[in-house]
Amino acid sequence: MMTDLPLDQVRTLLAVVDEGTFDAAAAALHVTPSAISQRVKALEQRTGRVLLLRTKPVRPTESGEVLVRLARQVARLEHDAYAELGLSGDGEPTRVSVAVNADSLATWFLPVLSRVPEELRLCFELRREDEDHTAALLREGTVMAAVTSSPDPVPGCSVRSLGRMRYLPVAAPGFAARHLGGPLTEALAEVPVVVFDRRDDFQDGFVRRLTRGRSGASALRHYVPTSEGFAEAVAAGLGWGLVPEPQADPLLGDGRLVGIAPGRTVDVPLYWQQWKLDSPALAQVADTVTATAAQALRP
Repeated sequence: MMTDLPLDQVRTLLAVVDEGTFDAAAAALHVTPSAISQRVKALEQRTGRVLLLRTKPVRPTESGEVLVRLARQVARLEHDAYAELGLSGDGEPTRVSVAVNADSLATWFLPVLSRVPEELRLCFELRREDEDHTAALLREGTVMAAVTSSPDPVPGCSVRSLGRMRYLPVAAPGFAARHLGGPLTEALAEVPVVVFDRRDDFQDGFVRRLTRGRSGASALRHYVPTSEGFAEAVAAGLGWGLVPEPQADPLLGDGRLVGIAPGRTVDVPLYWQQWKLDSPALAQVADTVTATAAQALRP
């Protein structure tokens, strides 16, 4: 019966995942590749599970992701404990890794970083990912917190509601005059549309709701994978799109955009998920994120 997990083996697993190969992990840990292989094999035997896919780069299995997340959490707790004991390296910052969707980064999230007290000496590592997919980075143990659209907690994580990001269906005035003079339900299935990337089905979902499932957005689509670039592409007349309210309002105010579906908006609920750790740094970030979101998002 397994009673514990040797931390040197768990840390070795993390090193292999982070470095991508057994040889690179060996160099990072100053041991031989053979020692790395033996530790990983011993951990797999101890858990009775395959933990790594021997690809290039190496990838953790679902069971491996659980132990990678454990390794990162242990490292976080060790760092906090050393800091409280005064044993951490002089001037060593605390790294906080967070997954954030592009629209939050472009509209309300960045002020969070400046509002966290400087004396905490935090070093933020932000991973940009769609809000529907940020939870996957939590499950993998890649990040310790995420802005996500899912209210269902990832195992080992807690959840706070942040508010709703509102999106407005808009287009440039000239584009609307040329393409959107007829029935909207017919036009949006045919006219050019701006989408974020190939995983983005946000505009398609909007059209499906308008047409009661008869069609999605047009195949004439432009992929613009930055939040700021997306709004500018719509304002430039490349196509219509759903633009976050904080970005759309000033463009509507100066006449560069017009609404194309009065009374129709899309609200996306956002949540803050984070590891359940007694970490002062993570707790402070969570409180600051929640307070900033309460000011920036719709309740």
